[in-house]
Amino acid sequence: MTENGEEPFPEDGELVVATVIKVENHGAYVALDEYGGMQGYIPIQEVSTGWVKFIRDFVREEQKVVAKVIRVDREKKMIDLSLKHVTEHEKREKIKQWRNEKRGMKIFEIVAKKLNMSFDEAMKSFGRKLIEKYGGIYPALEEAVRRKKALKEDGFEGEWVDVFVKVARENIVPSSAEINGVIELCHNGSEGIEHIKKALRALIETDSDSIGVQYLGAPKYLVTVKAKDYKTAEKIMEKGIKRCLSVIEDVGGHGEFKRVEE
Repeated sequence: MTENGEEPFPEDGELVVATVIKVENHGAYVALDEYGGMQGYIPIQEVSTGWVKFIRDFVREEQKVVAKVIRVDREKKMIDLSLKHVTEHEKREKIKQWRNEKRGMKIFEIVAKKLNMSFDEAMKSFGRKLIEKYGGIYPALEEAVRRKKALKEDGFEGEWVDVFVKVARENIVPSSAEINGVIELCHNGSEGIEHIKKALRALIETDSDSIGVQYLGAPKYLVTVKAKDYKTAEKIMEKGIKRCLSVIEDVGGHGEFKRVEE
């Protein structure tokens, strides 16, 4: 329930984890795991990009699926979903996020117990604020592990903070994200090699703790960025590549960058 007592609904375009509860010829009915078992429906035309002759070749009862919300009817409390509009990458990331958040809630129960509070009391007292700030309990736990003073620096205070950090450090190993791309750098002048080295240094120095460069054979270089999450990694990659291309172009060279998809 939301703070005003209303039942929360997923948003259009949101990815959700669901359990298939009934399969019929025209589609499949599912229960949304993250929304208290709220019912959703996957029409047969949204099951796969290809022709579906037998729907049970694609979905079955008790199967966990990742679906995209395509329509929400709040009055009927019915959610229309799609499987075919979810990529494999989105599916893996959503399942990972869902599993992590389930684990995060179990760890949050430990925090509440150590504070002699019920789960609901702890959630009302500071849990909801953590979710609002970090996007979930598990991301908050990860942040507490990465930066010991993170919560206090972000404005949280109270005796629960030290308990939360202690429990987080006892139970969480922070995750990381990695993205890759190939950059081609060319300069035909007599000092071309030096100019290329300078451009690559500019790239690495954008964030030397996160960016790595590997020579693939002229004129190609593999660029790898590792960060706490994909959003951060993307920002670092974008900034570094922009600096690199600017340096090589300023001296009459040229470059091109392409992402390496998973």
